[in-house]
Amino acid sequence: MNLGTETLWHLDLIGNLLTGFEQSVDILPWNNLRNLRLSFNKLDGALPIPPHSTIIYIVSDNRLNGEIPPAICNLTSLVILQLSNNNLSGKLPQCLGNISNTASVLDLRNNTFSGDIPEAFSSGCTLRAIDFSQNQLEGKIPKSLANCTKLEILNIEQNKITDVFPSWLGILPKLRVLILRSNRLHGVIGKPKANFEFQRLQIVDLSGNCFLGKLPLEYFRNWTGMKTIYKEHPLYMQVDASFQLPRYRMTLNFDYSMTMTNKGVVTKYEKIQEFLTAIDLSSNRFEGGIPDALGDLKELYLLNLSNNFLTGRIPPSLSNLKGLEALDLSQNKLSGEIPVQLAQLTFLAVFNVSHNLLSGPIPRGNQFETFDSTSFDADSGLCGKPLSKKCGSGEDSLPAPKEDEGSGSPLEFGWTVVVIGYASGLVTGAILGCVMNTRKYEWQVKNYFVSWQHKGQYLKTRLRA
Repeated sequence: MNLGTETLWHLDLIGNLLTGFEQSVDILPWNNLRNLRLSFNKLDGALPIPPHSTIIYIVSDNRLNGEIPPAICNLTSLVILQLSNNNLSGKLPQCLGNISNTASVLDLRNNTFSGDIPEAFSSGCTLRAIDFSQNQLEGKIPKSLANCTKLEILNIEQNKITDVFPSWLGILPKLRVLILRSNRLHGVIGKPKANFEFQRLQIVDLSGNCFLGKLPLEYFRNWTGMKTIYKEHPLYMQVDASFQLPRYRMTLNFDYSMTMTNKGVVTKYEKIQEFLTAIDLSSNRFEGGIPDALGDLKELYLLNLSNNFLTGRIPPSLSNLKGLEALDLSQNKLSGEIPVQLAQLTFLAVFNVSHNLLSGPIPRGNQFETFDSTSFDADSGLCGKPLSKKCGSGEDSLPAPKEDEGSGSPLEFGWTVVVIGYASGLVTGAILGCVMNTRKYEWQVKNYFVSWQHKGQYLKTRLRA
């Protein structure tokens, strides 16, 4: 294929069987190239570097290997850089800050990068989404990220980060998604220094770390993004990138997708509705009671506090979470009765309180008629359906008060079950780099988790004359 070095502006070769370029070049020769998409091929070898004019560079889902060449940092026009799902390795280049003042998306997910994340994010950082997940990165979360005042999504899950909770990220005014799952984070989360910290946060996943102490009550009070959804956002979380060509203007919508594992079933959102909210603090060492203030997060859809050392009663205030679809409190030391008010949660599809110290009758009515006995395993004091143990005379719980069921779950659109995962059972090697929770009974590491993915393959193109 003979393409003019001065006339090629847009090249989209997604989803072919390409293995490389005919001629080995350090920098691709198309001097006016704006948009280069090579994902879902079989490209191997070193990462090809596009020309300085490139605005969109997506080369995910290939077989590229080796380190990122420092020349990548000369692409000071980049808006979207997606290198995910390759075999790239080595340390991240210190010069990444060169592109952080123009780029909106930096996606290096699922490679084998090692070493520290560079302190490379300078004042004026324009990044809106950063994904360093599923690598072997170490050290601490760089405090220079506080310069990225437009940041909405930060995903560093499944690395070897050793740090305390990065409370200083709370000053970022637009941060909506914070995923730090499966690292070596530790210590007490503590209290925010101001009541405006993390106000816009909608999805937070700190699971699979070594946090301890009480649940962060003061942060729950700050998370107004889970109380009221800001309506100025588009219907779906996305990044728009546009550039001028000789005869028309091209606009690309870069959508995000998300995968959650819910009781062994992997559920995938092809697009993320802007009102989705979730908290996952499972598989840590939190202790003490569940704060009533969680019931104030009225927009919350998913809540996982499983596999900690929580004590006390389940707060009836959780019944205020009218849209809640998944509630996992299993593998704790909770006691008392299951609040009958929880039967008012008519969207609740997953409920798990197994392996606690609960007692009394299981509530009846609405969604509680659909839960099987595994939701209540190893709570020897519980009685009533679906358990075989009957309650004593006068011990049966009353049905929950009837409420309007509405027209269906607001999250139904876009859910696709893509694979059946592990069943309930013994799981070993639970927490990366942290020896904890030595209880010997059966448990699941994660009943659901959030794994944020930047899906270049779902880019949509609009041409404007």
